[in-house]
Amino acid sequence: MPYRLKRIWPSAIVLSVLSLVLWLAAINADPAAAAGPQSVADLAARLSPAVVNIATTTKASDSDAVPIPDLPPGSPFRQFFDEFLNKQRRGQQSVPRKVSSLGSGFVIDPSGVIVTNNHVIDGADQIEVNFPDGTNLAAKLVGIDKKTDLAVLRVKSDKPLPYVSFGDSTKLRVGDWVMAIGNPFGLGGSVTLGIVSARNRNINSGPYDDFIQTDAAINRGNSGGPLFDMDGNVVGINTAIISPSGGSIGIGFSIPSSTARSVIEQLVKYGETRRGWLGVRIQEVSPDLVQSLGLDRPRGALVADVTPTGPAQKAGIQPGDVIVKFNGQDIHEMRDLPRIVAETAVGTKVDVEVMRQGKLIDIPVELGRLESGEKLMKQQSQAPDANKDEDVLGMRLSPVTDELRTRYKIADNVEGAVIVAVAPGSAAADKRLQPGDVISEAGQHKVSAPVDVTKRVKELLAEGRSSILLLVLKSSHNGDPSFIALALK
Repeated sequence: MPYRLKRIWPSAIVLSVLSLVLWLAAINADPAAAAGPQSVADLAARLSPAVVNIATTTKASDSDAVPIPDLPPGSPFRQFFDEFLNKQRRGQQSVPRKVSSLGSGFVIDPSGVIVTNNHVIDGADQIEVNFPDGTNLAAKLVGIDKKTDLAVLRVKSDKPLPYVSFGDSTKLRVGDWVMAIGNPFGLGGSVTLGIVSARNRNINSGPYDDFIQTDAAINRGNSGGPLFDMDGNVVGINTAIISPSGGSIGIGFSIPSSTARSVIEQLVKYGETRRGWLGVRIQEVSPDLVQSLGLDRPRGALVADVTPTGPAQKAGIQPGDVIVKFNGQDIHEMRDLPRIVAETAVGTKVDVEVMRQGKLIDIPVELGRLESGEKLMKQQSQAPDANKDEDVLGMRLSPVTDELRTRYKIADNVEGAVIVAVAPGSAAADKRLQPGDVISEAGQHKVSAPVDVTKRVKELLAEGRSSILLLVLKSSHNGDPSFIALALK
């Protein structure tokens, strides 16, 4: 027994000492790993010369000033504000004031191309770029993109400017170290360090929300400044914070470089964006729709409507289709689709995989241009509805439908707007117009729908006319035509 103890003790002591060494090493290693870089001084010194302050000046008139308060009777300030109001009413406003604001930006090309946020320079009359070495240069606006809140500026310099390059934000992981440099509260050249605290954040600021969330301190004035990874590449553009006080509480948001790069390239090349366009209105696939749509789980983007003459309609995509894959990329949720489509070049032929009535279908689509599509959709939304009833000059007008043809015995070859009601005491009633009469011309213009009459009335009123000449096919006279003049006022 004593012999055995002698053999055991040395081994136990060695094992204990080894365990203690390993434990101490682990203690020393963990804090170092958690602490991140020992210093970012060299990195900050290398990158800071390319980060600039953006100073803007906007002219504001007195009409843009704070509204005149509602002062109680007898107030000693009443006379002052009354005189001010009288001056405004006489058009004797004072010289426009200048309102200044500050933001951040960074140089991406030594020739003088600078990136910032659109909201930093929005409405500015003058833009000045201030460099860390004290150089001040006037900037010209190259282009803006309100959807991503990005803007590109250009300055002229007699020497190459320090610049930084974009990195790949898709490689960022939650917990990676990042560094922000900017102009918070007008304090230029400020460096803050933190980590990526979340990815793919949607803060409802636009259709392409995919923000990097960071706890690196971002404050007012940091907008437009760069967010760097530890290799010195720009992985984000600082653009928003959540703060009840206006200061950093550790929740800041940056536009990822994966989103910004293509937008900036287009702004530099064209002065505007040229995004891909599919031409669909989509909605989320909610859990209660999964089974009826033939899906195994909530995924994809449900097509609620297609734009007439748009790429999707031409290709055969229909309302009720669920887009589950676009150009080889899975659509995990609705908001993925607009971003992926927008990043695809105009004119690209892509395969769109849809779930239709429980079956997967591949549909080839040639993308259009979003900016052109938006104009088309605006025109279509503003276009008058030919199938809508119109109330004009005391008459209710309806399109010529089969039901009205039967009711009023209107011939098949007759086109125009049918009078279905006449207001008593109106000019139309005085002219003995009645339900069943058809207006085929208004103001010597052919009528094919009720809206044509309304449009012509507005045009003649704008010309200062006092009456409109209507060609009416009278139901009481077997549809014989008669010219009738109606007063417009």
